[in-house]
Amino acid sequence: MTEQRTILVADDDKAIRTVVVQALNRQGHDVRATGNATTLWNWVEAGDGDLVITDVVMPDENGLDLLPRIKRHRPKLPIIVMSAHSTLQTAVKATERGAYEYLPKPFDLNILVGIVQKALSIDTDAPPESLQGLGDPQPSLDEQLPFIGRSPSMQDIYRIIARLTATDLTALIIGESGTGKELVARALHMYSKRAERPFVAVNMAAIPRDLIESELFGHEKGAFTGANSRRSGRFEQALGGTLFLDEIGDMPLDAQTRLLRVLQQGEYTPVGGVTPRRADARIIAATHHDLRELVNQGQFRDDLFYRINVVPIRLPPLRERSEDVPALVRHFLANLEAEKLPAKNLDGAAMERLCRHGWPGNVRELENLVRRLAVLYSDDVIGVDIIERELAEPATNQPRDAMAEGARAEGEGLGATVEKQLEQYFAAHDGSLPTAGLYGRVLREIERPLISLTLAATRGNQIKAASVLGLNRNTLRKKLRELDIPVVRGGSGS
Repeated sequence: MTEQRTILVADDDKAIRTVVVQALNRQGHDVRATGNATTLWNWVEAGDGDLVITDVVMPDENGLDLLPRIKRHRPKLPIIVMSAHSTLQTAVKATERGAYEYLPKPFDLNILVGIVQKALSIDTDAPPESLQGLGDPQPSLDEQLPFIGRSPSMQDIYRIIARLTATDLTALIIGESGTGKELVARALHMYSKRAERPFVAVNMAAIPRDLIESELFGHEKGAFTGANSRRSGRFEQALGGTLFLDEIGDMPLDAQTRLLRVLQQGEYTPVGGVTPRRADARIIAATHHDLRELVNQGQFRDDLFYRINVVPIRLPPLRERSEDVPALVRHFLANLEAEKLPAKNLDGAAMERLCRHGWPGNVRELENLVRRLAVLYSDDVIGVDIIERELAEPATNQPRDAMAEGARAEGEGLGATVEKQLEQYFAAHDGSLPTAGLYGRVLREIERPLISLTLAATRGNQIKAASVLGLNRNTLRKKLRELDIPVVRGGSGS
């Protein structure tokens, strides 16, 4: 029989109060429920209750604002926060202000009961480690870090980020290209105690093999041919802050060995140097590879894997959270409208079609599609026929000469289409000029799909793609980095 404890519940939704009270009564607890923050505070101030469950939005006071007062008055009292307005900011604020756990609505009652039992069974003399050492809550970063989505998988990400903000634990972000790995890394930095120090990102896949050590650790003047002056490396640039090692799975084995030594010893020596330097940067790594499989294949050091895999964070592909697609589309359309691009909306059938798409390029692919819709179509409301046209797979079984002829015809048609869209774009400004950077924005809209489709046609072969495009291979590689285009070899370009 569960020991009877007194639980205080505050939620302005009577239905929520009822089901929570019934569930906890069945566990043998004495439950008191209220629809406002004032009554909850009176109970807490009087010393009542062994645990608090509170909503965020209540008629008289925000539950998050009440948390610090409760923790100052009764620091050992565990508090569970629940909210229907579930964002990263809500999760972080709840954790920063002393919540034992944060639950987005709707939630599974069995999960709530399990959290209650765990909270009542632990030693509450000190808050969880993730809550120690925190100062005042930071200002909202939602606009800087636009995490969009209230799907269960995104709620898990929000909770993980919130729990890690007060720690220096190394994190490994795992996800397909386009899922937002750098966005998560930036959130971990910006909500951390290192937020005032630099965030330095380096893409390991984009650095030539023989320059990796110089890139990470810097070099002294004369260290090698061409080293005409001293250069600081990424570890030095990130001193006191966060070093984000993107695509760490593409790091050569010899460089992995050097990185492991730095992580173990906490110091490094620049190339050509003799004096070690202190390495004081939180490490966040990311990859789209299965690192365990690379370890099995002998392509990734197992000791380095265990060193960086302290807290794994798996980002779901967009196809696993299709319920977030409408919110993402609205967010991207609002951003484009702020850039003075024509305002657009999607009808119901068009939005439903987007939700059913597989999105191999994930959120980045969706954002690029929305940009094309804003630039290339004059319709104020985008219908499903346009979406079907944009999502259609390019034909791959045409004879080579026929494809070339089609490309010439398409090129002529494309020029006319772009000219028409740009005329409408300038007309929409009613005589005023667009914001600066128009040339670059238009080029990006054309360059990215052109290079992506060429890579798909060559099955990811960059040498062939560079030849088709008429680009130097190094130029193509630079474009891939600048435009953040994923390269997938083999298959049908998907």
